[in-house]
Amino acid sequence: MRVLIVEDEQRIANALGRMMEDCKYACDVTYDGLDGYLYAESGIYDVIVLDIMLPRMSGIEIVKRLRSKKISTPVLMLTAKSETEDKVKGLDSGADDYMTKPFSKEELLARVRALARRQGDVILDELTFEDITLNLSSYTLNRGEKSIHLGLKEFEILKILMSNPKGITQKEDLITKVWGYDSDAEDNNVEVYISFIRKKLNFLGTKVVISTARKIGYYLEVAT
Repeated sequence: MRVLIVEDEQRIANALGRMMEDCKYACDVTYDGLDGYLYAESGIYDVIVLDIMLPRMSGIEIVKRLRSKKISTPVLMLTAKSETEDKVKGLDSGADDYMTKPFSKEELLARVRALARRQGDVILDELTFEDITLNLSSYTLNRGEKSIHLGLKEFEILKILMSNPKGITQKEDLITKVWGYDSDAEDNNVEVYISFIRKKLNFLGTKVVISTARKIGYYLEVAT
């Protein structure tokens, strides 16, 4: 899961970012409303945690613009204010949930998970393609009785490929979704991790391979 944190109090923002990373969620953090909107506009996030009071663009304005562009990423709004009017404004703008500072770590994470589940009809514990299974909790790749642990980026890449097994995933999409919106990662970074995953597939003895669509990206298929 990839989460965007938009919070102008840097101490709080960085603490939230570390909290997400401790849960093994990919996370981007920004401290400015306009920057937050530009990140969110990419549509790559599973959940956005968004403060209402932000410099350059308010949280409410961010959500209104996202919804006007048909970007439906779930939004959890944060605010130091507790008045009903502020809550109503946030929800009416298109936010999905609302928390007042201070809040507990456990409740925030529970609400983020709930919003991520709300985004799709079914939340899976694993993904399967042919004879391999990717466990989404343990980050292990399994074939029969054999299994191997994946690093975070290996896991994220393979999860994306297995979620779209019949289509080609572009390198640019992998860079954005795995490394982040403003990452300086390049094609060769993707190629290195694809190589790592291929070695682990070989270790499992599967006929599933990651094939390359020249100058486009990657897809899964079964070697004959």
